[in-house]
Amino acid sequence: MEVIDAIFLGIVQGLTEFLPVSSSGHLEIAKAILGDTSVPEESLMVTVVLHFATALSTIVVFRKDVADIFRGLFSFKWNDEFVFSLKIIISMIPAALVGVLFEEELETFFGGALTFVGFMLILTALLLWLADKAKNTGKPVSYKDAFVIGVSQAVAILPGISRSGATISTSVLLGNDKAKAARFSFLMVVPLILGKIAKDLLSGDLTGTSIEVMPLFAGFTAAFIAGFAACTWMIALVRKSKLSYFAIYCFLVGVVAITYEYAFA
Repeated sequence: MEVIDAIFLGIVQGLTEFLPVSSSGHLEIAKAILGDTSVPEESLMVTVVLHFATALSTIVVFRKDVADIFRGLFSFKWNDEFVFSLKIIISMIPAALVGVLFEEELETFFGGALTFVGFMLILTALLLWLADKAKNTGKPVSYKDAFVIGVSQAVAILPGISRSGATISTSVLLGNDKAKAARFSFLMVVPLILGKIAKDLLSGDLTGTSIEVMPLFAGFTAAFIAGFAACTWMIALVRKSKLSYFAIYCFLVGVVAITYEYAFA
C-alpha cells in the first residue's frame, strides 16, 4: 500500500467514524475506487490501525468523561458515573454477541458489494432524516434506551449503516436529548473497538503480515487528526439539528455506489 493511499483511507476512516455517513461503507467504496488488491491480512492490519486511531481520538476528545467512567466503575458506589458506566456496558451487549456469534457471516458483507452498501446508506439517510425532525429534550439515556441503542449499534456492523448515525438517531427518536445522545454514541463504541482490536491481535490473524510501517503510520496519523476534528464538529452539529444535511449526503452516496457497481461490474 502506498503512503498516499494510506493517508486517504485514514482521512476517510477518521471523518466517517464520527460523521453519520458509515465509515465501513465509505472504506469499501474507497477500496473499490483505489482498486485495492491487498491480501486479507494486509487489509485487516490497515483496518485495525485506522480503528485504533479513531478510538484514541475519541478518548482524547472525551478524556474527562472516560476518566469519570473508570472512576465510576471502580468506585463501587451508586453515583452518576457508576450508573453511566452500567449503561455503556448494557449498550455493548448486542454488538458483542452479534460480533462473536456471527463473525463469519458478517465477513461476507465486506467483499466490495457496493449495491448492498448503497442500499444501507439510503437506509441510514432515512434514519437521519427522521431524527432531524425530532424535538430536542433534556431526557437522559435510560437503561432500556441503552439496550435499544446497543441493538442499533449491532445492526450498524453492516457496511453502509452508519454506527453513529444509527445510534444517535435511535437515541433521539427514543426522546433523548440530542447532545447527550451524541456523547453516549461516541463513548459506547470505544470499548468495542478496543475489544475487537485485542481479539484480532490475539487471534493470530495478523501473524506474519508484511506491510511497510510508513503507510501504517501515515494512515494512523491521518485517521487520528480527522477523527478528532470530526468528533468535535459532530457534537456541535447534532446539538444544532443539522442531521438532514447528512441524510441528503448518504442518499446521494448510496445512489452513486449502486450506480458505480452496475456501471463497472
